Amino acid sequence: MESRVPAESVSPGGAATSGPRPADREGLLQQSREFLDFFWDIAKPEQETRLEATEKLLGYLRARPQGPERKYALKRLITGLGVGRETARPCYSLALAQLLQSFEDIPLCSVLQQIQEKHDLQKVKKAMMRPALFANLFGVLALFQSGRLVKDSEALMKSIKLLQSLAQHHNHLQEQPQKALVDILSEVPEATLQAILPKVLKADLNSVLGSPEHLELFLLAQQKVPERLKELVGPVSLFSDENIPRLVNVLKTAAASVKKERKLPAVALDLLRLSLREGKFPRFWKEVVEQGLLKKQFWPASYLCFRLLGAALPLLSEEQLPLVMQGDLIRHFGEHMVTAKLPNQFKFAPEMNEYVGAFLEGCRDDPERQLAVVLAFTRITNQGLPVLPTFWRVVRSLSPCALKGYVAWLQTTFLQPDLDSLVDFSTSNQKKAQDASLHGPERAVFRLRKWVILRLVSIVDALHAEKEDDLIEEVARFCFFHSFFETKKPTSQIPETGQQFSFPLESRTREVVSSAFFSLLQTISTQFRQAPVQTPDGQPWTHRLVEFADLLLNHSRNVTPVTPFTTQQRQAWDRMLQTLKELEACSPEAKAKASAFQHLLFLVGIYLFKSPAESCELLADIQTCISRSLGEKPRRTRSKAATPQEPPWVEVLVEILLALLAQPSHLMRQVARTVFSHVCVHLTPRALQLILDVLNPEKSPDEDNVVVTDDSEKQLESGEDESSDSEDDRPSASEDDSDDEDSNEEDRDGDVDQGFREQLMAVLQAGKALGAVDGEDDDEELGDEAMMALDQNLASLFAEQKLRIQARKDEKNKQRKEKVLRRDFQIRVLDLIEVLVTKQPENPLVLELLEPLLDVIRRSMRTSSSKQEQDLLHKTARIFTHHLCRSRHYCHDVGRGVGALYAQVERLVQQAGRQADSSLSLYYFNAALYLLRVLKGNSAVAPVCKPQRKEKAGPKPGGPEAGGGLDLSLVTPIFSSALTSFLTKRNSPLTVPMFLSLFSRHPVLCKSLLPVVIQHVTGQARPRHQAQACVLLQKALPTRELRLCFEDPEWEQLVSQILVKVTENLRTLGEAQSKSEQQKELSALGLLNTLLRTVHQEKLTADLPGVLNVLQSRQQRLQPEGRSAGCSRLCDLYWQAMKALGVQRPKSEKKDAGEVPRVVQSPLSTKRKKKGFLPETKKRKKRKSEGAAPAEEAKPTASGGGQPPSTGKRRRRKRKAQGPTQANGTPATKRPAPDATGPSAPAKTPKLQEKRQRPSQVNGARPASPTAPAGPKQPQKDLPEKGVSGKSPQSALPRRKARLSLVSRSPSLLQSGAKRKKASLKKARKP
Repeated sequence: MESRVPAESVSPGGAATSGPRPADREGLLQQSREFLDFFWDIAKPEQETRLEATEKLLGYLRARPQGPERKYALKRLITGLGVGRETARPCYSLALAQLLQSFEDIPLCSVLQQIQEKHDLQKVKKAMMRPALFANLFGVLALFQSGRLVKDSEALMKSIKLLQSLAQHHNHLQEQPQKALVDILSEVPEATLQAILPKVLKADLNSVLGSPEHLELFLLAQQKVPERLKELVGPVSLFSDENIPRLVNVLKTAAASVKKERKLPAVALDLLRLSLREGKFPRFWKEVVEQGLLKKQFWPASYLCFRLLGAALPLLSEEQLPLVMQGDLIRHFGEHMVTAKLPNQFKFAPEMNEYVGAFLEGCRDDPERQLAVVLAFTRITNQGLPVLPTFWRVVRSLSPCALKGYVAWLQTTFLQPDLDSLVDFSTSNQKKAQDASLHGPERAVFRLRKWVILRLVSIVDALHAEKEDDLIEEVARFCFFHSFFETKKPTSQIPETGQQFSFPLESRTREVVSSAFFSLLQTISTQFRQAPVQTPDGQPWTHRLVEFADLLLNHSRNVTPVTPFTTQQRQAWDRMLQTLKELEACSPEAKAKASAFQHLLFLVGIYLFKSPAESCELLADIQTCISRSLGEKPRRTRSKAATPQEPPWVEVLVEILLALLAQPSHLMRQVARTVFSHVCVHLTPRALQLILDVLNPEKSPDEDNVVVTDDSEKQLESGEDESSDSEDDRPSASEDDSDDEDSNEEDRDGDVDQGFREQLMAVLQAGKALGAVDGEDDDEELGDEAMMALDQNLASLFAEQKLRIQARKDEKNKQRKEKVLRRDFQIRVLDLIEVLVTKQPENPLVLELLEPLLDVIRRSMRTSSSKQEQDLLHKTARIFTHHLCRSRHYCHDVGRGVGALYAQVERLVQQAGRQADSSLSLYYFNAALYLLRVLKGNSAVAPVCKPQRKEKAGPKPGGPEAGGGLDLSLVTPIFSSALTSFLTKRNSPLTVPMFLSLFSRHPVLCKSLLPVVIQHVTGQARPRHQAQACVLLQKALPTRELRLCFEDPEWEQLVSQILVKVTENLRTLGEAQSKSEQQKELSALGLLNTLLRTVHQEKLTADLPGVLNVLQSRQQRLQPEGRSAGCSRLCDLYWQAMKALGVQRPKSEKKDAGEVPRVVQSPLSTKRKKKGFLPETKKRKKRKSEGAAPAEEAKPTASGGGQPPSTGKRRRRKRKAQGPTQANGTPATKRPAPDATGPSAPAKTPKLQEKRQRPSQVNGARPASPTAPAGPKQPQKDLPEKGVSGKSPQSALPRRKARLSLVSRSPSLLQSGAKRKKASLKKARKP
């Protein structure tokens, strides 16, 4: 309705020329509502909606090229150019441009004339001046965007004149008309431009340099028609001494105009190109850019210079690049990179990356220019540290030749840093610092070398997917050599020995290189995900590095290790190489295990150069484990993995893996996971206990050993501050700092103890006795010597106390750090647990993980304050829930441990009932359910099968085979006790979903537990517990698996028993006051509906009349005037039960929420009621009529007058006509039917009568007489009580009588929509 009023106001009928007749106008507005809606969609803010509406409008007009729609659309779009909403004007302008482009027969001059007449600047009011100005501007832009303006000289000249007149209104339009003029003239032919140029460009140079638009027009003319411009203005040199200050001001104005758009002004780029053409680029760059714009101290001007730099890269030659990349501008850019660190500051780095990336992509065939630009940006340093990040994405765009040159430059810079070639700068804060160490060359060299080595590693990270093998090997050898070796004498066999240092390599620099090397090793090493990452010859990268290390060790005359090997360490290295050869020659069956051991040896062997003592011991133990594991015969069954005859090599290897996990290296963490995945099949209980002791250190006697391992980790971590391998430990340090700050005040409060108070009192008393004549003198009478002695004693006492306080703080910090390290170690060890439950879910040892994991969860939930504790909790819970309890595979052979499993189930269920939180109790309960599944599928008691399929397929699963290997005599008392506790205890952590999960998984156990639930439906139980018992029964009874566990008589007896309990529960219900009592009533009615549905579906015999009497006794409190607010769900459940017993719900009158006391309508008013689906606010208010009261009495159950009548089919209306006969809520079988035996009554077949009589016979009631109508057919499912559904007992009434009985109430129900529309039109035409 919103689009109709504006359409009529601007319709073609109001045109001054020969417009269409009123009949055409009315037909235009009424023939297509879709056509009128196009114009509203065009102005919507969504771009997709606007474009779609424009396309539809053009398609609609193309289908009617000669109709009046095109003229109307043109006028409507022209009107839309001046609407008040600023966002809608460009939309109408674009649509008008598309329209003019599609229909070239429309003259542009006439369109421009219509625009000027509609939005006349001379006649418009002052308040509408701004929309009118923009309407003219967007109108000209629409003509230009159509592509036809440059071809029509007359329209072009008129448009230029209009733009020149609009340029005078600078307050509203700013520089937009001049910009539009430049855009238009840039598209016109040269001949046209020569003719137009004198009219648009003044011959005065001052006006040319007065604004960016005039200068841009001048540059455009100089580019396209230089001869004509020279005739008009004369020879002009823009880069002369007197014009350069004017150019700077013009560029500054242009920079301010694009401040919000954040783009490069076109006039700046045109000036750059002009300077390149005239050969004056150095003068332009030095005097205009660096000495002009940069000196303005204006950030928009600085950003314009940065954008000009990025745009100039493709235009400059290799000789011109140093001029741009080594001046003041590039230093200013570097300072911006360093200082723009705050979140709300604008950062130009991403935009510059786009410029450089586009340049590198555009000149891949010119590696010299690529390398020159990348090196120029790399040389921008802040006190030796390059401002660019170590990981720069644009490096990926380098050609292979340029990339090799860049890597070679980085290596040369690392060896021999040339500080003079750098474009170095210092920030203002750094210049204020007086510390001489901050400005020395040693610090700059260290910062530069640190950045270079990290840049080399990041390049390998990016190249690893591209398989640049030679470059990867070169970088890896470079990092390894300078991490652990020094050159004694150069040799041609080792190219790295020919590299000399201009500055000596410091120890801290070697630590950085070492950390970077292991980060690189993590990238190129074998990850064992899909396939090993190998070199082209099929060997792992680590194997090449080991060969290179052996080559260096054998050339002791030329190179020497930074930390020389001892004889024992060199023997360990040689034995490792021999073991590697044996692993390469192993059988194909053990190839996977041998590959894992080989990878472990490679990494531990390389770590021998970093920590020789520890790695030497690990190598010896690993070689022992390898020799024993490969010397055994492979096992055929998994069950033998837990036998006590296992050799101890597995336990030794587990200890080695735990030692590797203690190191702060992500690479070692991955290696430990890989190796353990291959040896977990041989795991023994003792080896598993070594892992579990780490997770539960309170139960472990070797807790101190774990702390010692973590202390070594802390030492390693201090040497790898810059390593990417220690990322997992970084959050821990921050948490330590925050914990220290939080505990300062607590420590201050606890510093003063009773012992210090006593010592202080003793010193004071001694000082007083020393200086007093008698005990009653004041302190002021003490002598100087006594005061000095007292001060000295107090000072020594407080000094000792201060030392004690500091020692106490140090001890707390040490304990806190040990706790952090221990938690981090536990998170790493959980990787082994995850591998075990994923790779070996059928291993009996997995069952021993339940309680240790539960202990970790319980302890973490109790103290999950820090992020590290939360990470430990989340990871443990994920492993326990997803990988263990929900795993598809589980142990099928527990051997002789069945009795222990039953005891464990009992223990877990008891612990679940003793927890304080339901979320924690759920973990224990799920663990018990997992053990039940293991016991049920235990092959030692019953054959391995899927028990659920047997329960579904077997005819009588209630026998001894229904539970699989589950002994119900042992399990039932356990869960019976838990269920009794749940239904009697006031605050039980157990919940209904826990037992529902138990019932659904084990229906045989559910059958044994049902008596406990039925017992608590009534009796002395609390209302909340009775409600929970009802919910359990309501959810459990409909399951098919439970039904298959009962014989038919047994099932019928169970249903009757529960029905009696529920009836007794409802009979004892009073007025529900508390929330628990209301929930009890809701649950009881829900259970009753489930029982009634089961009785009717399975045709069981039950005492339904007694239930009906109980429900009818509670009907009065459910009336609208007697019930409380918010009990609609209760009423729905009640009437669902009554409906199942044959009593239909009476119709309730619906009232509007915002309506005052309801106005009764007469039959006359109901005829005019349905006029369409109007909102409530648009409906006419009904007048009061005198005959409304009798009509209202005649239809006590009709629907509310505020709702429109149903427009369903005739059959549905017949059902509604027959429905109100049971409005009083009494059973249908007891109602008389006086017209049932009439001559027009349809005859009933014997089958129909039998079907109607079945429900009453089942319910135990007396069969109805032949003359009385039978009871209603019971529905298969509950339908929502919206009106009366189904057939009523008076379905045998004549159709004519049923229809006549409704005529007086709602005649519109019997009329179709078309007939009512015709009747309303006829009445409207009558005078």
